Amino acid sequence: MASNSDQFRAAFREEAHEILVDLESTLLELNRNRDDLDLVNKAFRALHTLKGSGSMFGFDRLADFAHKLENAFDAVRNGTLAASEDLIDLTLRSLDHIRALLGGDDPDDGGLGAALVEELRRTVDLGHKDTSETDPLPAAASAPDAGQQVECEWAIHFAPGPQLMRNGSDPLLLMRELGQMGDLEAAACMDAIPALDALDAECCYIAWDLRLKTTAPLDQLRDVFIFVEDCCDLKIEPAVRPAAPAQVDSDASAKALTEPRGSSGGRREYDAPDVASSIRVAAAKLDCFVNLVGELVTVQARLSELAQTRDDVEVSAVAEEMERLASALRENSMDMRMMPIRGTFEKFRRLVHDLARSMGKNVELIIEGAETELDKSVIDQLNDPLMHLIRNSMDHGIGTPAERLEQGKPGTASIRLAARHAGASVLISVSDNGRGIDTDAVLAKAVERGLIAPDAKLPESEIYALIFQPGFSTAKQVSDISGRGVGLDVVRRNIDKLRGAIDVSSKPGEGTTVTLRLPLTLAIIDGLLVTVGEGYFVLPLANTLECIEISQQQIAAAGGNRLINVRGEVVPYIRLRERFAVKNAAPPFEQVMLVDTGEGRYGLVVDSVLGNCQTMIKSLGRVYRHVQTISGATILGNGKVALILDPQRLVEESISAAHPQVRGHPRALEKSGAAAVPA
Repeated sequence: MASNSDQFRAAFREEAHEILVDLESTLLELNRNRDDLDLVNKAFRALHTLKGSGSMFGFDRLADFAHKLENAFDAVRNGTLAASEDLIDLTLRSLDHIRALLGGDDPDDGGLGAALVEELRRTVDLGHKDTSETDPLPAAASAPDAGQQVECEWAIHFAPGPQLMRNGSDPLLLMRELGQMGDLEAAACMDAIPALDALDAECCYIAWDLRLKTTAPLDQLRDVFIFVEDCCDLKIEPAVRPAAPAQVDSDASAKALTEPRGSSGGRREYDAPDVASSIRVAAAKLDCFVNLVGELVTVQARLSELAQTRDDVEVSAVAEEMERLASALRENSMDMRMMPIRGTFEKFRRLVHDLARSMGKNVELIIEGAETELDKSVIDQLNDPLMHLIRNSMDHGIGTPAERLEQGKPGTASIRLAARHAGASVLISVSDNGRGIDTDAVLAKAVERGLIAPDAKLPESEIYALIFQPGFSTAKQVSDISGRGVGLDVVRRNIDKLRGAIDVSSKPGEGTTVTLRLPLTLAIIDGLLVTVGEGYFVLPLANTLECIEISQQQIAAAGGNRLINVRGEVVPYIRLRERFAVKNAAPPFEQVMLVDTGEGRYGLVVDSVLGNCQTMIKSLGRVYRHVQTISGATILGNGKVALILDPQRLVEESISAAHPQVRGHPRALEKSGAAAVPA
């Protein structure tokens, strides 16, 4: 079992990674607005937090490295150093080194840390506005220049909660950090120390009243306590009168933590701080909680079914109340997993910046709808698809500044990353104002690879679908960015796993937009409960278009072709009885569930449709990890198991089994002579 120290170091790592993402965005914004002092202060505070908190949790090398960067940005704040492009670029590369230090790697084996510090020193020397100033990167922290900033006096009340020291925090380190900002006076309040026999050596019973004269802003003072705010009583306000209490230095105050005190009159019990408005919970614990809620929903469904079979008013009333509570609990548990997509979007600012520099292009990333919320499990799987889409836009869609100017466009291109809710789904789009998709080039490549017949006539939507085929690329040469036909195939497969869909729109010379339609959550699914033989199955409602009845006579009359005419459109279908080798007799009439897939419209033939259902998805485990056509399972109210079908995989496997050399939309299959698609 992990110790408290390990737990809090892990919590710091998580917080630090969030700070680094935000800091990258701040630096990239500062690169466009060099004179924005608010951005400079924000970057300085982030580095200061990394330094102070890193030192508190034992990341000494990280703290020392962040301290060097902090001093440089302190010089920028004070107006003695310019916020140059070189300084910002170097800081971005330094953040990668900090990430390595956070991960426990030892990047200094090759002297990377020392090399970055030396480069920082040279950059600062070149950008320094007054060469008579002292070295802006001293070993000790430099105090703010009171001649350039207004000095204020702050009254700080700091009362550590009972858990603060158990969390691995040290009040002495916090006060030492405050002392580096200016003139600090401290008075300890020891009234809450209990009698010796009641004293808990791991608890902190002492509170401090502090007076600090400093030029540092309020946000910087609060950053000192950023990792202990939830377990202390903290008040920071401007001082209105001279400090009256007896003054002791911070070292003497810290000494009181370890020396037992005798009883004294006027002792009071320690007042616990107010409960924090939010807490950080490990994702694994939340997943476990949601799974337990799923189990409860299953039991509730069985109770409701049992109540329907008994003529007992009291049991029915309990079942209804249980259903209401279970429904509310399920909705609340799902809400707890929802989080804004901002963190994922902000990561791509750095990607766009680095790619633009390496490719000699000017590109601006525009983010919209960053507060849109969806399930954390969905967000965690979005990084790769979005990365590949952005890289594809940068390499294929956007031209160089000279090319854009020749086309009458601004030299700086834009990539827009947007998110919005659409019913029970979230739409995430990646759009650029580049060249657009050359449909003629796509068709020529598809014919060359044998994906379609030379005389095939496809609508635009089906042409765009071809670019997501494995190994498909129209690039004339392979680069380190793209051209191997791997990226967009990865996008499609990852979105399929998320039970999502992809839509592409493009105009030559104007740009391309790729829209991903994703479910709000992967833990719960709205579906249709169907039967095939004696088995129960769930079809995702998001993929299901309509239901059509088909008789045994119609099936026999088709002569083995698995096709059905739907209002003049010939649609291939897969008979699940044959796909799952069901032996018992089929009913006189079967139901064709029309579903929308990446390969077009297909029919899935089932015995009967029982109705709508909302189910919690359960994993099948590692034993069935190779069964691609089943995405999970759920337990019904009668205790039976229903398998959740993946229509996309069912269609792909059927196409591969029938014509291994053919891929693509069913209309493309028809043009290449594969009109009959068997089950």
